[in-house]
Amino acid sequence: MGANLARRLHDVGYPIVALYDVRPEPAAEVAAETGGEATSSLARVSELADVVVTVVSDDAAMYQIFAPHGDSLLNNAQGRIFLNCATVTPQVHRDVERMVAERGGYSLEACMASSIPQARNGTLYLMIGGRPEVFERAKPLLEKMSASLKYLGEAGTAAEVKALVNMVMNVNTAGLAEGLGLGDALGLDLDLLREVFSQTGANSRVLETDGADMQHREHDVYFSAAHAAKDSGIALSLAREAGLSLPLATAAFEQYERMKAAGLGELDKSGVSELTFKSRHGRSTVPGQ
Repeated sequence: MGANLARRLHDVGYPIVALYDVRPEPAAEVAAETGGEATSSLARVSELADVVVTVVSDDAAMYQIFAPHGDSLLNNAQGRIFLNCATVTPQVHRDVERMVAERGGYSLEACMASSIPQARNGTLYLMIGGRPEVFERAKPLLEKMSASLKYLGEAGTAAEVKALVNMVMNVNTAGLAEGLGLGDALGLDLDLLREVFSQTGANSRVLETDGADMQHREHDVYFSAAHAAKDSGIALSLAREAGLSLPLATAAFEQYERMKAAGLGELDKSGVSELTFKSRHGRSTVPGQ
């Protein structure tokens, strides 16, 4: 996602001055395309850039790149704007906003409700949390990244909404996998079944994006099962804090955890169908893996 955001911003005229990744190869590849400097130093990124866009995997990675000591984006944070796009726990965004402000910088969460093609084409749906005046400063750049942009409130708010978006998406995905798995076990024509689903109350965006992939076992990664588990876990933590029990969200979370345990966590979330089709039970691999 970060690589394609950089490509998009380069295409629309923003100079990409620095790129950093824990794996040097992707950063070097995008640097060759955009003319930016591939660096192994986080402090170098914030030294060179006026606006820093971050996309990391989880809470621990977010705290690492904004560490109070050592190599960190905070080293040169004064006057910089940080646009943090990862789906992480809301409290992490609040902590980052505070730490950046203490260094004289500005932080926004820009949670993405889209995938790789949308990042590349600038058609993301972005949910923004943070100080409204910082949002207004960053808005021209954010508009080049997105087809739709929604300011939701103070730091942490967008992360809460994004966690709920992904929780509901993950429930829908797990439910669709069960419906298609049962249809397969009954000997139904799955092309016909998906068509009927599309014209009835079983229709969903997930049917459009994942239905054929589940049927044909095509699980190229747009949103991994491991990330689905992480994001559903964030939502369930919020539910516990609110004193709510969410049995469907819990069941979906457990399915993605099962995928991870079976070595399927790096498949797309559509790979949850590997657990629900009777003919695939007990198999730890899918075609092409």
